[in-house]
Amino acid sequence: MKKYFSVLLFANICLAVNAQNKSDKEPYLTKSLSGETVNSVRAETSGGNISVTGGNQSDSRVEVFIWQNGNKLKALSGDELKVKVDEDYDLDVSVKDSKLTVTAKPKHRITDWKKALNFSFRIYVARNVTTGLETSGGNIELAGLSGNQEFTTSGGNLALKDLDGKIKGRTSGGNISFRDLKDDVDLTTSGGNIQAENSSGSINISTSGGSIELSGLKGNIKASTSGGNIGGETIEGDLSAHTSGGNVSLHGLNCGLKAGTSGGNIDVSVASIVKDISINNAAGNVNLTIPRNKGIDLKLYANRISTETLQDFKGKNTKEEINGTLSGGGIPVKVDAGGGKINLEFN
Repeated sequence: MKKYFSVLLFANICLAVNAQNKSDKEPYLTKSLSGETVNSVRAETSGGNISVTGGNQSDSRVEVFIWQNGNKLKALSGDELKVKVDEDYDLDVSVKDSKLTVTAKPKHRITDWKKALNFSFRIYVARNVTTGLETSGGNIELAGLSGNQEFTTSGGNLALKDLDGKIKGRTSGGNISFRDLKDDVDLTTSGGNIQAENSSGSINISTSGGSIELSGLKGNIKASTSGGNIGGETIEGDLSAHTSGGNVSLHGLNCGLKAGTSGGNIDVSVASIVKDISINNAAGNVNLTIPRNKGIDLKLYANRISTETLQDFKGKNTKEEINGTLSGGGIPVKVDAGGGKINLEFN
């Protein structure tokens, strides 16, 4: 039997409404979902935050928080707020065919931004739930979910924890932070920084204007930024790290590596050479530390190369080019520093 409930009926089924007018206070309303089957969540709001947390089905619920843009001048009472919501907005919290919908949309154009309301949602559901989330100005938080998650915000941050499945998120102006993610991760910001921790799988992250920090990652990892630095440590699998204008600093690597920058310096230390290493720098310097006594096909090109004595080396060795084999050859290690310098060390 299909189950359906709407916020328009909440007055008749004991909605929790109170006079608090701030999103960090008590919710405007709380609706229990303990008797509902929810497999997917769709949430949309224009000015507030959205959070979805996976947990016990018995604790499933939706909390709606509302505040007015100009509420510092005059806070609305609980009754005034309810009247304004009913007159100016379509607020819908409904379940139909196992899909939870939580949306807040204005019924008409509101010309005075001080009189506009912002709606934030906190949603608690079971773990195995997919999401589709959208907010124009707020943050998005996801935790404890398994399945396909797709979400976007025009001005807020993305904070993600303990997710597995296909995860795709976009923000135009905020930062991205995540940890304990698995499987397929695709995250982009146009203006913020990215911090990635303790995650695995296919990870694709990019920012147009910020820096990227990587730690404890495993899998096929692609990280790119147009204007910031890239830093990382303790990475396994394959790593592609590129920046157009910043520095690259990567340490404790046990992975294949493709790294490059057009305007900064590169500092890389490899704990174990397991796959190809390729580093390109158009104008800056490259510091590279690799394991000693490993079979390597070594190719270095730069304006100037400095290194300690190469043991068991065969090939060409000049101040501008080193091209040959170490310990009989093996995994390719190639560095092109363009007009910069290369400093090669062994650990």
